[in-house]
Amino acid sequence: MNVSVVYWSGTGNTQAMAEAVAEGIRSAGAEAVLLEVGNADAESLASENVFALGCPSMGAEQLEETEMEPFVEALVPLASGKKILLFGSYGWGDGEWMREWTERMKNAGAVLVREEGVIANETPDDEALAECRSAGKELAS
Repeated sequence: MNVSVVYWSGTGNTQAMAEAVAEGIRSAGAEAVLLEVGNADAESLASENVFALGCPSMGAEQLEETEMEPFVEALVPLASGKKILLFGSYGWGDGEWMREWTERMKNAGAVLVREEGVIANETPDDEALAECRSAGKELAS
C-alpha cells in the first residue's frame, strides 16, 4: 500500500514532521510517498483512500494561501470517506488554524486519524516527531 504525505513547508519545520509521518507509515509496512504540494494533484490524491496533509499556520492562523489552500479547496469535495492525517507547525496563536482545518475536513466527510491533528510549536521537538511517527503508523494500519 502507498500512502501519500502531501505538505507545504516554508522553514523546514512541517517538512521534518512530514518525514516523521513517513517513517511511521513505513514502520507499519506501507510505502510512504512524500510530495510537496506543488507536485501533487488533488484528483490523483483523492483516488487514494488514505493520505496525510501537512501545512504550517500562516498569517492570521490560516493555511498557506498560494499553494496549500487551493489544493485543500480542490480536495474538500473529494474527501468524503477518506482516512486522513492533518499536521503542521505554528509560531504564534493557539492552533486555531488546525482546529478550523480539522473541522473543515470532518464536515467534508473525511475520517481523521487524529481528531485534533498533530501540531508542533516552531521546530518540532522529539516528542512532536514521535507523535508524527505514531500518527503515521496509525494512518497506515
